[in-house]
Amino acid sequence: MTTAIVILNWNGERYLQQFLPVLIENTTQPDVEIIVADNASTDTSLAVLKDNFPSIRTIVLDKNYGFAGGYNKALAQVKADYYVLLNSDVEVTPGWLNPLIEYMNGHQEVAACQPKIRSYYQRTHFEHAGAAGGYIDRFGFPFCRGRILGVAEEDKGQYDSIADIFWATGACLLIRSGLYWQAGGLDDDFFAHMEEIDLCWRLKSRGYRIVCIPESTVYHLGGGTLNVENPYKTYLNFRNNLLMLYKNLPDKLLKKILFWRFVFDYAAAIQLFITGKPRNAMSVIKARRAYKQLQPGFEAKRKQNISCATTDCKSDILQQSIVLDYYLKGKKTFTALTGK
Repeated sequence: MTTAIVILNWNGERYLQQFLPVLIENTTQPDVEIIVADNASTDTSLAVLKDNFPSIRTIVLDKNYGFAGGYNKALAQVKADYYVLLNSDVEVTPGWLNPLIEYMNGHQEVAACQPKIRSYYQRTHFEHAGAAGGYIDRFGFPFCRGRILGVAEEDKGQYDSIADIFWATGACLLIRSGLYWQAGGLDDDFFAHMEEIDLCWRLKSRGYRIVCIPESTVYHLGGGTLNVENPYKTYLNFRNNLLMLYKNLPDKLLKKILFWRFVFDYAAAIQLFITGKPRNAMSVIKARRAYKQLQPGFEAKRKQNISCATTDCKSDILQQSIVLDYYLKGKKTFTALTGK
């Protein structure tokens, strides 16, 4: 089985210089290729690759297609049994890849997996984007084993078991190439954020498993492209989350869930405004307006997803609200929230 590790780079020259040597050092399998796909960077990324990493294959894209479109364009030029989507600001560890590949080789029903993701800066703690595996609540809000809303837990080995999850992080995602394309790949129209959750939802609804393999650990710097406080990031997260719900929720749940999301989203906008983040508050409102404008264009995608689904995934979705449990009940850890 062949594996292609594909880093999508956009103006990440400093990350390539810092993290690519570590990846090369800790990835020595003969059937694994490392590829950097450049999303039309305007910095010296291409010169860095040419001068410092001449043996690394480079795919040069003609413009910035975003995370989703960039990966689709790049992966269409890659032949391998497995793809690894790896952020440029991830530090891998010795032996990081073997547990992922070995588990996938032995479990054909698993479409994708991720390692345990720790914070690069606070190395004893989980990192926001993925932690020990991702989930969503009944209203579509994502959370992780090890991270609820903005609170990341210290990693004390409490989530070191292999677990079925709802989504695997795009920061370090190993996926079967055939299933990637069979499910339609990442959604170009998302541009960035939530696209990996949407893809995993499609795979889950078709009966495949997504898992976290904590035996493998990587460290993620995070926020390398857009800082967590960036209003554009807020906009993309809220807009794409609504589009994801529209694409994947069954008819019997869609109207009810979208009503409650209206309530939650405007509550979030008010909270952002009164805490001194008016630009982020406006981003939530703009995201909802954009969703309304884009929704008709997603009708065909929704029909296709629903027609291909063999399960509504209800048993894999937390049937409660992480927002209410967090703020009203003080449940700020995965175990407190789920009892697992």
